[in-house]
Amino acid sequence: MKYVLVTGGVVSGLGKGVTASSIGLLLQACGLRVTSIKIDPYLNTDAGTMSPFEHGEVFVLDDGGEVDLDLGNYERFLDSTLTRDNNITTGKIYQSVIDKERKGDYLGRTVQVVPHVTDAIQEWIERVANVPVDGKEGPPDVCVIELGGTIGDIESMPFIEALGQFSYKVGPGNFCLVHVSLVPVLSVVGEQKTKPTQHSVRGLRSLGLTPNILACRSTKALEENVKTKLSQFCHVPEVNIVTLYDVPNIWHVPLLLRDQKAHEAILKELNLSNAVKPDLAEWTARTKIYDTLQDPVRIAMVGKYTGLTDSYLSVLKALLHASVACHKKLVIEWVAASDLEEITAQEAPDVHKAAWDLLKGADGILVPGGFGDRGVQGKILATKYARENQVPFLGICLGMQLAVVEFARSILGFHDANSTEFEPETSSPCIIFMPEGSTTHMGGTMRLGSRRTYFQVADCKSSKLYGNAKFVDERHRHRYEVNPDMISEIEKAGLSFVGKDETGRRMEIVELPSHPYFVGAQFHPEFKSRPGKPSALFLGLIAAASGCLESVLQTGGKVNIVSKNGVANGSAMGKVHQNGNVYSNGNGLHH
Repeated sequence: MKYVLVTGGVVSGLGKGVTASSIGLLLQACGLRVTSIKIDPYLNTDAGTMSPFEHGEVFVLDDGGEVDLDLGNYERFLDSTLTRDNNITTGKIYQSVIDKERKGDYLGRTVQVVPHVTDAIQEWIERVANVPVDGKEGPPDVCVIELGGTIGDIESMPFIEALGQFSYKVGPGNFCLVHVSLVPVLSVVGEQKTKPTQHSVRGLRSLGLTPNILACRSTKALEENVKTKLSQFCHVPEVNIVTLYDVPNIWHVPLLLRDQKAHEAILKELNLSNAVKPDLAEWTARTKIYDTLQDPVRIAMVGKYTGLTDSYLSVLKALLHASVACHKKLVIEWVAASDLEEITAQEAPDVHKAAWDLLKGADGILVPGGFGDRGVQGKILATKYARENQVPFLGICLGMQLAVVEFARSILGFHDANSTEFEPETSSPCIIFMPEGSTTHMGGTMRLGSRRTYFQVADCKSSKLYGNAKFVDERHRHRYEVNPDMISEIEKAGLSFVGKDETGRRMEIVELPSHPYFVGAQFHPEFKSRPGKPSALFLGLIAAASGCLESVLQTGGKVNIVSKNGVANGSAMGKVHQNGNVYSNGNGLHH
């Protein structure tokens, strides 16, 4: 097993996750099998209880793991299926060590950070690195490990010590360290400054880790004299110093690394002489098409976390994958749900008008998942506008639940219809707490992970978008569900529950047959969307907003794919299999 460790220095938010994903993709394009591990030094057991404002979206895996959004990057880039163990946190490590101590596994020894915690970290890495994530038998060839945070952080010290020991343990030729650092350009002098990177590398070396490759973030490509200076002071060969300069979109990053021969440097450090030349032809073609898209499709995103786009990262990527597939330039109109509400009209009429103008100017409306009652009325108003004005609509998780609430209020006349999440005493509980949920513990107690949805109506739009499949497997994350006791009444009024779970009592997909595209899903289809394999329901939304839904439905969820020469052809980019993925023969892309 070979290991590539990606660390970050100087400041956070440099793009370690994108760099690690790009390295993984590049090695995969060289014919190697790749897996990924993300280390998060925080004390939380997982990301499940953290606010999106704190750490961006919570990404959900097939096995129900609630993990860091960087694992979403890895899955999209490498088209892999990771597990909760691919995300290591301080909380998980300490919990496992304390559990062993309570069982008496340490035989009376004093349990310490070194060696017990550091050993636990190394054992975890070795165990997970050997688990295949690409659906094939046998262990992967390379494991790309991303260490979260910045070198010098107190909370990451046990991991740095463990990784220092680990690099010695696996030996030279099996371990490559890529350090991502910042080379700022001061506007006053316009000169690229190397001192922050020098100090970062010095700190890294003092902690027992020596970088083999420097990946320098900067606004433009590094000048030759700057590379020479970095090589001299950081003890890294010039050929092993690459620039990650600003690019039009993130899809260019693997191409940047390839053009600077980063794969050759990594393969040399890992003694992998049998790898082939990286084949990124299809990736390159798709990136060029993305760069040249002109015809816009406007989607109004009505949510409560609109101030931080990372809160909806997977939703944004799923919209992007679908819009590129439909050859449309995606334009997101961010609408804060609370700005649509009547109280905002009284307190800030200009803000209220601007929000409604954005909503009314959109080609499609998306209401994503969320928790808490802030902005709920605004989301219901947006849903009502989409339903009444024949605007293509997609509601995800809470968005689907609120579509049911709005229908019950407007069509059935249940004016107090609500979710018990927001109004426990409502006389018309359309949405109820799931019986198996916990009312005392927050973490890991929701209905999580991959669950099967069976189509009840063969010719519904959703089934056609999924390639006329009988069922699909999609990822879930919810505590509340549509009240099964109200289903027959709602369906009689015209709202159709076209997808249900295996019991037939849990509603998964809702459609309004009389509407051009009004779909709600209890699951989160965005988590399985891939650039060459857009999510079926997102493809439906973009196609409907672009006026080409009928042609997509007639071909069973197929759209044109990018061929290796950059020309669109008629093969299936969107042929969706029964597991809910869309299949093509291309590499998966992320951003």
